[in-house]
Order: sequence, then C-alpha cells, then structure tokens
Amino acid sequence: MRIIQITPGAGTNFYCENCLRDNALALELRRMGHDALMVPLYLPLAADGPDSTRGVPIFFGGINVYLQQKSSIFRRTPRWFDRLFDARWLLRWASRRTEMTKAKDLGEATVSMLRGENGRQVKELERLVAWLSAQDRPDVICLSNILLAGLVRRIKAALGVPVFSMLQDEDGFLDGLPEPYRQDSWQVLAERAAEIDGFLAVSRHYGGLMQRRLSLAPGRVHTVYPGIEPARYGPAAAPPSPPTIGYLAQMRPAMGLDLLVEAFLAVRARGRVPGVRLRVAGGHTPGDRPFVEAVRERLAAAGAAGDVEFLPVPDRQAKPEFLRSLSVLSVPARGEVAFGIFVLEALASGVPVVEPRAGAFPEILEATGGGVLVEPDNVEALAAALEQLLAGPAEARAMAEQGRRAVLERFTIQRMAENVLRVFDWAKSA
Repeated sequence: MRIIQITPGAGTNFYCENCLRDNALALELRRMGHDALMVPLYLPLAADGPDSTRGVPIFFGGINVYLQQKSSIFRRTPRWFDRLFDARWLLRWASRRTEMTKAKDLGEATVSMLRGENGRQVKELERLVAWLSAQDRPDVICLSNILLAGLVRRIKAALGVPVFSMLQDEDGFLDGLPEPYRQDSWQVLAERAAEIDGFLAVSRHYGGLMQRRLSLAPGRVHTVYPGIEPARYGPAAAPPSPPTIGYLAQMRPAMGLDLLVEAFLAVRARGRVPGVRLRVAGGHTPGDRPFVEAVRERLAAAGAAGDVEFLPVPDRQAKPEFLRSLSVLSVPARGEVAFGIFVLEALASGVPVVEPRAGAFPEILEATGGGVLVEPDNVEALAAALEQLLAGPAEARAMAEQGRRAVLERFTIQRMAENVLRVFDWAKSA
C-alpha cells in the first residue's frame, strides 16, 4: 500500500509526541514492505530516530505561513523568493522566537489554515497539492491531526483518494485560543471534518470526546493506540540510587511540571525517602520559558535546586538511558490528555508511573496495570503515591514488570502499524 503521512514538524525545542509517533509509524510501515512517504509541514521534524522525511521538502514553512498571514504582499511573491524562507536552518531559528507564537497571531493563522483554499495561505496549499500530484498516486493520505482539515478539499479534488486524520490533543490547543478565534476554529473545523473519510484516535477516551465535539458519526472514529519500539527499552540492571522521580514531557503548565515539583518537595520534606532526587526532561518553547524559570526559582527558594536536574530534549540514545535512571515517572497533566507515549516508554523501561485519574490515563493503566492513579491537581495525593512507590521498591518493581509485559504485548509500533493498515483496508473495501 502507498501511504502519504502529512505531519507538522516541531523543530527541536521540545518533546513532540505526534512527531515521534508519526516518524516511528512511517519507518515501521516501510519495514513491513509498504511505500510510506512522510511530508513535513511548518518546521523540521523532531524525531528521536532516523528521519523519515529525509529528501522531502517542507511545505507551509512556518515563516512563509506567518508572513502570508500578516501581509498581502507575501501572498503574491514568486516561489524563488518564498524558498529563501524555507531553509531548514532558518526555520529552526524561527522556532526559537516568541514573536510568532502570540495568542492573537495563532488564532488568526489557525482559522486561516482551517479555511484552506479560502485562507491566506492558499499559495502554500496549491504548492503542496501540485507536489503531491506529481508523485506516484497514493492509496490513502493520513493527516497527523485534524487541525490540517483545511487541506482536505483540494487534496481530494486533485488526487481522488481517501483522506484520514489522526486525533490527539487538538481540543486543548483550540480551547486555548482567544475569542473570537476559538469559536470560529471549532465552527470551521466541524464543517471541514465532514470531508474527512475517517479518524484514528489515540484512545477510546479521546475518540469519544472529539466525536461529541464535532458531531462525528461513531463508525467514522477508530481507536488506534500509539506504539513504541520495544527493542529500544529495557529495565536497569539495578534500582537507581538515590531514588529518583522523573518527568518526560514538554515543560509547560498544562503538563503539570509545577505540580510535580511541589509533590517532590513534599516527599523530600517528609524524609521517608532519604536523598530523593528529581530529573526533568522534555524541553520547552520560548513562550514557556517564564514558567520554567518560575519553577526553578521555587526549587531554589526551597533549597532543593541541587537535588533537581533539568535536561534537554533526549535523543534516541539518551532517552532509554534517562528512563533507566528513574525509580518512578510522573507527568501530572492538567485537563483531558489524549494519550501519553511517555507512559509506554517508562513501563517498557521497567519504571512504574503515577498519573492523574483523567483523560486517557485510566484507560492506559487499566490496560497495563503499570502505575497508580491519583486525583487530578492534588499535590498531596500525588506526593503520597510517589512516596508509596519510592518507599516500597518491591511493589513498584512488580507493578513495572506487569506494565512492561502489557506494553510488549499490546503497545508496540508493529501492533500500531497493523491496526492503521486494518483501518485503511476497511476504507478501501467500504
């Protein structure tokens, strides 16, 4: 089967689950003998393995999208001029700037992108459609998220192939836009979603949530759990010493890093787990920098800065090593998280997790048995659960072993690829 996957890149500033998932999926589909082509949008892909977009141009380059949104002059410039702004080094530089990520600018650009051929980036859309039309005709095109729904009408008109969309955490982004862009985005998205042939949700929870919010027919939404490469992960030879709490996600308020820091300080103050440490990895955007600095200041004020380590976004080799250095991992996210690949990665590494009883976390831990659920936004409950696992290594080890077995059986990248193909085959026969 020939499959084209269209995925927004995230640069290299933070841990991007969609990028990791899509890149691993494309590579696995190729390993299985399928012709999987991955097309990046906006920024270079953030991947912790071989880059499956190698040799493919970046479309809707972030700088061009921004300039075309802000000025009609750039909607008429020739391609040779636009190409200057699509240089990968320049896009990486732009991803570290804050001026292009203000709420108002994001809102305007989001609505424009969802309007597709009626939006301000129509020149970029026509370039993508022309390039796709020049390639071998695919059997199916899959969008990394539904925020790309504005591409569908023109792609289907030009190529005449089914278009699917994955679903993961788009609601949080849209709900975070200022008005009137929030309401406008949901309204346009509901209209454009009707043109998509099917949806692949990363969890039953999130599929149901988006089904309700977009009034999607139940038969159009399929649950396809993400998967990881099991061979990359394995338990440490011996428990970490001293006991170590870990965090692996983008460092931003929505993912609850500040809650974990408070829980860590509470565990440290009680003294039942002598020498306890905290390791934080995942990176952050320029807009999240003030939040990260405030967290660091809180640790310094509590006299705990020396017991906490902040690490950059881990690469392919560093991530398994980071996970094996942990006694327990927790990302106490706020809100309805669609999934959490970091949970699978921790369990595959023999590390139990503590997560809030919200979003997809109950679904994941019910399927794996590899962790503890606590009340959301409750520092005391989080601290108690962390302390229980840190002070009871035998219980933590048994929980992690159960979780690891479940991940190796049900949440591998091979299983994900098989389930994706099953949905695409269903579309061809429908």
